[in-house]
Amino acid sequence: MDWNLHGKDWPHHECSRFVQAGGLTWHVQVFEGADPAPPVVLLLHGTGASTHSWRDVAPLLARRGHTVIAPDLPGHAFTGMPSGGVGAPQLSLKGMSRALQALLQTLQVQPTLVIGHSAGAAIAIRMAIDGLIAPRRIVGLNAAVLPLGGLAGPLFSPVAKLMAAAPLVPRLFAWRARDPAVLERLLGSTGSQLDATGIALYHRLVSHPAHAGGALAMMANWNLPQLARDLPRLKTTLDLLVGENDRTVPPAHGALILERVTPAARGRLVVLKGLGHLAHEEAPERIVELACP
Repeated sequence: MDWNLHGKDWPHHECSRFVQAGGLTWHVQVFEGADPAPPVVLLLHGTGASTHSWRDVAPLLARRGHTVIAPDLPGHAFTGMPSGGVGAPQLSLKGMSRALQALLQTLQVQPTLVIGHSAGAAIAIRMAIDGLIAPRRIVGLNAAVLPLGGLAGPLFSPVAKLMAAAPLVPRLFAWRARDPAVLERLLGSTGSQLDATGIALYHRLVSHPAHAGGALAMMANWNLPQLARDLPRLKTTLDLLVGENDRTVPPAHGALILERVTPAARGRLVVLKGLGHLAHEEAPERIVELACP
């Protein structure tokens, strides 16, 4: 997306900067904490989202004294698509994790807390397992860590790769998403109720072919079965917040994820009553209270 065209009224425009790291041009928002040496919180959004999804969470964390780092993931919103297209290494789970490590090194920050939503939680866990970050705690919000179940699971990545490789598919998706009824059904499938601002921001995102292509390419290159097998290697404490009404990631996955990590890494499992997959946009104060008790 073109920052000069689409970014003028983007949430927290004044906190945005563009950084070259890991072979990418990143859009990242930085919220400075008030403390002299503030703890750093890294916020990682999910597939198809962007920094906008943290628009209420990030300022609340900053007011508590934290420095908050919130990037757009590769191919999403205002962060560039890697050279090499669908097969680029920065679009795999491990490759994206290494690219994010390069971004953090360029920014000269080390997060003490990582809050990852959906696929963002998978990235945080992958980075911690691979020794790319060493936070004291990871908070997974409706964490998309386990593979899809049923017959669709083994087929998901090849189908996504085929769709991402077809130039017309992202354009067709974006064209359909411009229909308010289509977007309403798409957001309704998350189990969340968003306000008018949230709906309008998602409309701008999913209506853009480049953003749609980035989300498809990300889904096409991930290896969640490998991450699931590696969960026992996680040494960082993992807390999971699970939306009771989440229709995207089965709420039962929370307990299954914590069963796979060692007791030393097993943190809290909190069920968010009445909230869906986009719980942090529905109830930001509640999420911040749980993430930073």
